[in-house]
Order: sequence, then structure tokens, then C-alpha cells
Amino acid sequence: MAFGRRDGERGRRRAAATLPDGGLRRYLESPVPDRSTPVDELSLLAVDVETTGLDPRRDRVLAVGFVPVDGTRIALGGAGAVLVRADARTDDDGVGQSAIVHGITDDRIAEGADVCEVVDLLFDAMVGRVLLAHYSPIEIDFLGAMCRRLYGVRPPLVAVDTLELQRRVTRPGIDMGFTADPHPDDLRLWGARERYGLPRYRAHDALVDAVACAELYLAQIAELGERGARTLRDLRTA
Repeated sequence: MAFGRRDGERGRRRAAATLPDGGLRRYLESPVPDRSTPVDELSLLAVDVETTGLDPRRDRVLAVGFVPVDGTRIALGGAGAVLVRADARTDDDGVGQSAIVHGITDDRIAEGADVCEVVDLLFDAMVGRVLLAHYSPIEIDFLGAMCRRLYGVRPPLVAVDTLELQRRVTRPGIDMGFTADPHPDDLRLWGARERYGLPRYRAHDALVDAVACAELYLAQIAELGERGARTLRDLRTA
């Protein structure tokens, strides 16, 4: 869903008016950072979701982790992580084989939060911020599907994608029309972090991956800033 700025604000208000009071409504009622916002003043929320698969039409979110980034500072005091209990209003076949990847089991999920609580928690943390993620279509599509199933609304999300920033970092000629891609391993979260000597954490933990994404972002904007990236307009991918 793409909006011009004025149309986007109207669309957000219209969508908010259909929602009950809660985090998603507060997020839609609040303005997002302007495209001209300087990078060192930009408010973002690094988000990672762990899911049962890659298709938001049939797979679902099992865990969400997030951490705020204020300019060039990671605000660990605002970090959060939550497991998402199966929604009784939809069919659910459990965690299945995805547990091999993330280690989240059905018994842990049974003790998780209701999906409405998760949406409230996450979008309250998102108020006034830009989504930050590594390969953001996963977070955008799964969060959008979650909100649509609950409320019939898919919120428009402004995003900065550290995978796309890494593509720019490792392809200096991208702005001049060159199209040769780096090796896929260099674009993955842990491969991208190696470029900057960042430590390797345990993968597929939603909060750990969100923090890892935030740390990568700070390293990337330091390098891209030297190439002239100064505002959100220079960084955003959605």
C-alpha cells in the first residue's frame, strides 16, 4: 500500500476511525517521521518476527521482538519480546517443523499472549517511529496479515531495510545504475554484521535478531553518511 504524504495521513485517520482504542489505533492517529528527518534525529523501531513459515496467507507469527533506535542510540530500556498464543478464531496446526529453526515449541506458545495484546504492545512501541528490519517484507507482510485478520485493516508501514542498505553498502555503483549483486551470504544479517566486526549472536530469537538488526543499522548509517545519506528519504525502502 503506497500513499502520497497527504493521502497517507488521510488514509491513516480513516483506518484509525474504524478501530477500537488500542496500540494500532494510536499508531495510525500519530504522524510518522517526515522524509526530511535527519538520520541522527530519526526514531525507529527494530522489529523481528519468528513465524511458522514464509507465507503470511497460511503461516502465522509465533514471536515478536523489538527495540527502539533513537538517532544513533539503541534504547535497550524500551526493548520487548513476546510469544504469540494461537488465535482461537483461526485454524492453527501448531508450530510444526518450524520449531527446528527457531526452537519455539507448542507448549511455550500456549503460554504466550493473545494476538490482540501483541498488536497493542507492538504498535504502542511503533507510535511516531519508522519500522526497521532486515528484509522488511517479512515483517510488513506478517504484521499486516495479523492486523487484517483482527481488524480488517492493513496498516501502512514506513520502513528502513538493513538488507537493502547492505546492498547499497556492498554495491558502491548502485546509484549509478550498476546492477551486479553481492553474494547472498553478504546480505544475510550475520554476514552483513561480519563486515563491521559485529559479534555473532544466537540466531532466530526475535529479540536478539531485532537488537542485531539495530546494531547493523548504526554501522551502516555511519558508512552511508560518508556517502551523503543524511535523511530518512535517503534510507527508506517502503
